[in-house]
Amino acid sequence: MDKKTKTTHAPTGKSLFRKVYDFLSGFHLATVTLLLLLLLTWLATLEQIDHGLYPTLNKYFSWKSWYLIPDMVPEINGKKLPIFLPGGYYVCALLLVNMILGGIIRIRKGPKQIGNLISHFGIIFMLLGGGVAHHFSERGNMAVSEGETSNVAEDYHEYVVEVSEVKDGEREEFHVVRGEYLTDLKGGKSRIFDFEGIPFSLEISGYLVNSVPSNQLERPRQKNELVADGYYLEEMPGEVETERNFGGCYARVIFEGGEKSDPFIMAGASYYPFTVRDGDRVFTIDMRKRLWVMPFEVKLDTFTADFHPGTSMPAKFVSDIRRLENGQESKLTISMNEPMRYEGLTFFQASYGPQGAKPGDPMYSVFEVVKNPADKWPEYSLYVVAFGMLVTFLTKLGGHLGASSRKRKNAE
Repeated sequence: MDKKTKTTHAPTGKSLFRKVYDFLSGFHLATVTLLLLLLLTWLATLEQIDHGLYPTLNKYFSWKSWYLIPDMVPEINGKKLPIFLPGGYYVCALLLVNMILGGIIRIRKGPKQIGNLISHFGIIFMLLGGGVAHHFSERGNMAVSEGETSNVAEDYHEYVVEVSEVKDGEREEFHVVRGEYLTDLKGGKSRIFDFEGIPFSLEISGYLVNSVPSNQLERPRQKNELVADGYYLEEMPGEVETERNFGGCYARVIFEGGEKSDPFIMAGASYYPFTVRDGDRVFTIDMRKRLWVMPFEVKLDTFTADFHPGTSMPAKFVSDIRRLENGQESKLTISMNEPMRYEGLTFFQASYGPQGAKPGDPMYSVFEVVKNPADKWPEYSLYVVAFGMLVTFLTKLGGHLGASSRKRKNAE
């Protein structure tokens, strides 16, 4: 009798692609990323007390921050332990990939999973909204005095260099060098800029995030800084609230024949621009925070501030305004918890002035202006997640009631 032998094959291992896919779509990765986000948010909330909101957000959640060392770490012999955490931006990006692969593609499909799918879509929508806000939102402030009108907001942080020609006593044809082309000009690095219709080039170098022009006779140089007309840029410690920093840099004019001017200082702390004359033409070169024009005007009619009794803590700020556009006006109210949303812009009641004003003194109101394409996305995503959870609950409830009904029928 012949004996038949049975051949067995060793199980084939998973491919590298499958291993990576399983890791990125796994529940364990979702749990770890959510716990990391919880930890990063908690640490950032504590750290912003001492360092301010904007620098803390940049440290913990900027795309430029691959990793970070939190301030609140244990010390040994007076030295902080080098505990590294991943940047919040990339933790969110990893969670987004996990939600797409595990919560949408890998999840079992069927009527019972519809609610889960909807909720996962809501979470993905929320994460995408955070990314859009991080990369494309703009923030500035607009100060308007009672009875006056403005349509210009000033960026909180970005300093720019502005070149313009003076005609009939007014500056016209503005040319602007954005901050992204300035902030890397440190040490010996320089960059030359050309402008259409301007008969010279501008060489810029030595950018400082926070600085003031100082007289070398009154305050001797400490770092062998470049001197221009007896002044140099003295680097100052960065402010906790970074909107209080004064940018500064050195510049020189390069005329068409190749002749270069002496270096001069441009500083956000200066009150007057630098003037250049070329024949009969006069130009100004200035450094200031970036301005952006609104598609409408805001007129402040009245400003009211209410405080908690016996304290200087604000209870409510209220600005009664008129929005002027194309010859029409709309009366509106902006308060601490009631912003104005219009044309993709949101106006928040930020502060007021002057400090210590007495009853009857003229006041001004400061609005924080935010241009965020994803302004309402978090709200919409919460609605989607809530709807998905409701569908899941109703599906589970329907299944439970159906099973109970079948059990009663079988019992009968």
